[in-house]
Amino acid sequence: QVQLVESGGGLVQAGGSLRLSCAASGRTFRTYAMGWFRQTPGKEREFVIAISRSGSSSSYADSVKGRFTISRDNAKNTVYLQMNSLKPEDTAVYYCAASQSGTYSTGNSNEYDYWGQGTQVTVSS
Repeated sequence: QVQLVESGGGLVQAGGSLRLSCAASGRTFRTYAMGWFRQTPGKEREFVIAISRSGSSSSYADSVKGRFTISRDNAKNTVYLQMNSLKPEDTAVYYCAASQSGTYSTGNSNEYDYWGQGTQVTVSS
């Protein structure tokens, strides 16, 4: 069992930056691939970005290419989402997720076994 707690969300102006963190419980953090998804009211949860167990590889949605990066610190059981050049359409609740299978490249939410409670990101125009 893994518990995930996101933090770092908030209100930012368009063009600004935010860094989200996701802290994981347990001693098996390094065995999970980690991903970030986002969701707005009335829409399905959308893949944003993910990182491999070791942190050496990542995948991302086209909509965030060149603006968002993901990193992890396995010693601190934490994964980070750095968001730059934010746009109003990035407004959403952002969720951290962990994949036991280590899958990080598909962007499929069904590959993820554990989810955080979400953190709100609001980008004003």
